[in-house]
Amino acid sequence: MKQVLWPIVVIFLWYSTHSKAAPAPMQCVAFSPYVNTLTPNNGPAPSAALIDTLLENIATQTPFRCIMTYGVLNGLETIFPIAKKRGIKVIAILWLDKDKTLNTDSISHGIALARAYPDTIIRLSCGSEMRTRHDYAFDSETERCLNALREAKVPQPIGVIDTWWEWCNREQPCHPTRFSAQVDWVGINIFPWWENRYSGLFPCVEANDAADFHLARWQEVKNSHPSKEVIVTEFGWPSATRELTQKSTQANNICGQASAKNQHEVVAQTFKKLQKKAVSGVVFEAFSENWKPNEEGEAGRYWGLCDSFPPYTCHTSLLHLNP
Repeated sequence: MKQVLWPIVVIFLWYSTHSKAAPAPMQCVAFSPYVNTLTPNNGPAPSAALIDTLLENIATQTPFRCIMTYGVLNGLETIFPIAKKRGIKVIAILWLDKDKTLNTDSISHGIALARAYPDTIIRLSCGSEMRTRHDYAFDSETERCLNALREAKVPQPIGVIDTWWEWCNREQPCHPTRFSAQVDWVGINIFPWWENRYSGLFPCVEANDAADFHLARWQEVKNSHPSKEVIVTEFGWPSATRELTQKSTQANNICGQASAKNQHEVVAQTFKKLQKKAVSGVVFEAFSENWKPNEEGEAGRYWGLCDSFPPYTCHTSLLHLNP
């Protein structure tokens, strides 16, 4: 009996010391420093001092120790050393758009930063919502970015972020896309607030159903990408200081009510459900951005969990997160 048990004990001890537990799901917040009167479209870049203040508020006033960023140029490169100083991990998006020269700069700066901050930058994404913004016109730019990161042998996992619908290849049930085999991980953005207005598939999702909606869309994409880690890279709900509703163009009725209560409920319940599935998520967003109504309508300024004006106070005490 002792001779039989001894090999079993050896195997058990080896497994206990060599196996790695699955990493805990991360709870992150989208971070853009274009607060107050700043805009990414023109004018001055966010200063290092401002970025330091904003990240200090995230570190001291919220439960988040992970952020997702939207570029590496025009002052945004200062985010990474400051995040390192604050002990904040970063999912870094290399912003891609129509300008191929700027894309080249984004890619080269992204590679340099990935090498310089391997313990701070935990993931890289080649663009965000390129197909949503430009259809298939710039797929080659996304692939150029993916190839460049592979050739550079960056230490971080490489992915692409787009809406869940694009990652379903605009089909139901979901099907893989041309990028599916090229990425280490898949990032999906899910916004029932906007689905209510523009989608013919899900024309009426209220705040109390939003968390289940997020999980259902994640499951669809996961089913079509079983070997990939699928992260919910943007989700959220707008807050508002006055009555703000979303009307469904399909159902022709009110299907969304913006409020601080609804925002906190959507965020807290979504993180709770993601955690049960061991899925990482990124809530949109840390700081409200006042420039957004020009592009998204009035709701665009109300997505932040933190104020857009000094002292940039964060309001996350009701979330009860467990990062």
